[in-house]
This record gives sequence, C-alpha cells and structure tokens, in this order.
Amino acid sequence: MAQSLIDINRMPRGGPDASCLDRLLETDRLEYLDRDDVDQRVKTSVIRALEWTGERFGNTERFAEVALAEVADVADPRILELGAGHGGLSRKLLDWHPTASLTVTDVDEESVAAMAAGELGEHPRVTVRQMDATAIDAADGAFDLAVFALSFHHLAPAQAARVFAEGTRVAATLVIIDLPRPTSPLHLVRLATMLPFAPLLPFVHDGVISSLRTYSPSALRALAEYADPAIELDLRSGLLSPQVVVARRGDAAASLPKGQR
Repeated sequence: MAQSLIDINRMPRGGPDASCLDRLLETDRLEYLDRDDVDQRVKTSVIRALEWTGERFGNTERFAEVALAEVADVADPRILELGAGHGGLSRKLLDWHPTASLTVTDVDEESVAAMAAGELGEHPRVTVRQMDATAIDAADGAFDLAVFALSFHHLAPAQAARVFAEGTRVAATLVIIDLPRPTSPLHLVRLATMLPFAPLLPFVHDGVISSLRTYSPSALRALAEYADPAIELDLRSGLLSPQVVVARRGDAAASLPKGQR
C-alpha cells in the first residue's frame, strides 16, 4: 500500500478538507448488521428490509445496469460480488446475463449460509463463499468485474482503502455503489427525518448510522490514492441517488476503448 501524507485512520468521512460541521456528522458507532451482540433476528429484519426497498424502488435493477455496463464487451464475464448480503443483486445479474459466472460473497457467515441454501447455492453459474472484501481470497486478475453495493460505508478508512487495493487487484474493474454524502445542511435535514423512527425500526436505526458513515467524493479519492496512486477513479453521484465509483488500475484503464476510460 502506498504511503500518504494524510493519516488515513483519522481522515474524516467528508474527506481531508471536510468542514467543521461535516466532521461532526459522522460516527464510529456500529450498525446492527456489524455487531456481534445483536440478535440474528434483528439483523435478518434489516437484510429483508434492504432487499424489499431494493426491489420496491428499483435500486437492484439500477445497480445491475451499472455493473453490466462495465462488462458489456466481455462475452462470458466473471463477476465477483462483495458484501452480497441477501444476494439480490447477483440474482438480477444472473437473470439479465445468460453467460455470466458469479462468485457471490459476504463476510457474515449467516448471510453466506442463507444464500448457499437458496437459489444462488443451486445455480450452476454461481459459487457462494464467505469472503472479506479487505482480503480477497483470489488470484490477481481472476475476475472481469468486482462489485460492492451498499456496504462500503461499513468500513473504517484503512479498511476501505484495502477494498480499493484488493478489488482492483483481483478484477479489471471495481464498482462501488454506496449512499451519497450530502452537503451538511441537507445531511442535517435527512437525519432529522430519520431519527424519530430509529429507536423503533432496526432498518432506520442502521440507516441513520449509514448516513453518518458514508464517504464523500474527496474522501473516496483520498482512499484510492492511499491504496495505490495507479488507481484511477470515475465518480458518478447525484444529490439523492446512490454514488457510483468505478475504479481501475492505470494499466487496465489504458487498455480499454476510449469510450470506457
């Protein structure tokens, strides 16, 4: 990992130049999904809510479109999903691409067991594995695409930098899709609408913490630079829509057609 002039472990989620208010709008508190002292039924309720909202609001389809656009010119793409959770995105990718092979992973043993026991575990083009996105058990260049959706914010900065390093090591392209970090005034409004329901609904509880842990575009650039200066980023984000980060190492980016760089 490259050396950096910043202390990556102390970098604010808003980036090295985050405002004082933005620095206050973050937390080290863990979501229910990340805690060992939380009943599995609570975690399952959060995962089911994520799956429902993904389908209800079309996020799963949008994420699949983003992912498949990155391998549009690959006949039989090898795709790695990191932090798959319930596996909804991988199921959509399988439905939409008839020859893609997927390695579907999560660091959580219960999530992996649930996916392996379902339709993903029975699919001939799928391998379900427990895997840490910060230490991917795969050879260099083993995949055409690695995709990490709605889980990047769970990681502390040093771990997040490892995802950039590992994801671009094992795959030609790494796509990270995560919540956007709004400007501080809008962030305060978003939190104000969610906080009253956080003690009552586990999904909203985790949503509040997720909002406080998301990374800004400047933070993402700093993380990639820290991981390896050769990593090139294409950042696509909206005010309210999820932000998309497409990462490649410089040599991989140079080999692509101009329209895909």
